[in-house]
This record gives sequence, C-alpha cells and structure tokens, in this order.
Amino acid sequence: MLVLLPPSETKAPGGAGAPLDLDALATPELTPVRTELAKTLADLAADLPASRAALGLSPRQDDEIARNAALFTGPTMPGLERYTGVLYDALDVRSLSRAQRARADRRLAVGSALFGLVRGGDAIPAYRLSAGSALPGLPTLRTLWQPALGPVLAAVDDLVVDLRSGSYTALAPVPGAVTVDVLSERPDGSRSVVSHFNKAHKGRIARLLATTTAEPADVVRLRALLRRAGLHVEHDGRSALTLVVPAASAAR
Repeated sequence: MLVLLPPSETKAPGGAGAPLDLDALATPELTPVRTELAKTLADLAADLPASRAALGLSPRQDDEIARNAALFTGPTMPGLERYTGVLYDALDVRSLSRAQRARADRRLAVGSALFGLVRGGDAIPAYRLSAGSALPGLPTLRTLWQPALGPVLAAVDDLVVDLRSGSYTALAPVPGAVTVDVLSERPDGSRSVVSHFNKAHKGRIARLLATTTAEPADVVRLRALLRRAGLHVEHDGRSALTLVVPAASAAR
C-alpha cells in the first residue's frame, strides 16, 4: 500500500542531517527534474523581488527565501518530520514505535512541488515551493512533473491511497487510486464538506494506514479496515471513499 500525502507550506526548521544529496533520495528516476528545480530555486533566492513574485511571498516572509538559498548547504531531516501543520500533527510520526515508523516510512510518501515524491526517510532541507508556483525560465511544474512522476506512480503495483490536495494531484494523477472525501453530517442528516479540519481527519487516516499490520489490496478491503477502526466510511462503488463525521466532531 502506498499512501500519498499533501505537503505543507510550513516546514520544521533545522535538522541534524547532512546537506541535501539529491542522488541519495528514493525514486532516482526523479533526480533530473529535482536537480533542475533545486538549482533554479536556490539561484532565484539571490533576487528577493523575483523570489517573492515567483513564490507569492511578502517581504515579511523573506526567511522562506533564505531557506531556499540554503537548499544545498542547510541541514536535513527525514521527510515525515520536515512537514508540519494540521495533517502532520494528526499523523504524529514522532510518537510511533520503531516498527510502526518503519511501516510508515515504507507506506507514506509526500507529493512535493520540489522533489516530486518524498519518502518517509528521505533527508530533505526546509524549502518553499508550492504546486502553483511559476519559476522564471522554466515550464509549469505540472509540465515538468507529469512526464517524470506520472510513470513512477502508475507503475506502483500496490493499492494507492491518494490523500493529496487537488493542485498536487494535478502534478501527476494516479489512475485508479483510492481517494477520500470528508463530509460532516448534521443531526437532521444534511451534509457539508469539511474544509480546514479535512486535513486533521486525513492525518488520522494516514496514521491508521501507516501503522496497521493489514495490507488491503483493494478499495473494498480498505473500507473494511477503516470501518473496523470505528470510522463511518461510504463507498461509491468505484475508487472513491467518503468519510462521514458528525458535525460536532468535524472541527476536531
């Protein structure tokens, strides 16, 4: 099973690992695009106005540009520890046992605008680049990533659970991947899309899938696994699942 997670704009600072070694990252097929993007992003950091424009940042966020300037010299940490925010708080990889963390590193991967795919143990620096960013002199990120990342994901033999957000899914869609929508249900039975806390619920799903000893081979078995964990999950008969949460708990 491969579970694809969205990245976060916020990243944990620092790290104890050696500087970025692109050749040491998993999925070496992505190295050429990673190299082109990383070099472009690091060079762009020397021009603050151009970096702000390309990355959609304000002068108050120049520390994010400084991170890009140090892409090849700054410290690294494992990918699953680098990303922060609501989803990653719910995932809480630092609390996993050694065996659970090993499974998480095998099963979880983060869709990244800079690296394409970050496996749990990949040592990466802090950086700022979003799926919608446009770097001067380069094609769109979608144009760069689809030919490289698309075949990699299409070749995965295991069940793929795609929890990425729309902009990252667009970089390289995975035909047949299981997707999960989150809806809140009011006492009268009416439903609405969960927005912000959607990330927290997906983080909990990711933690469950990262730590279970089960290996669901298809969407039916995946739904059964989630239901055994106490989740109200509906299946549309294709590859989409819907997690239904009571309105009172949708914001938790």
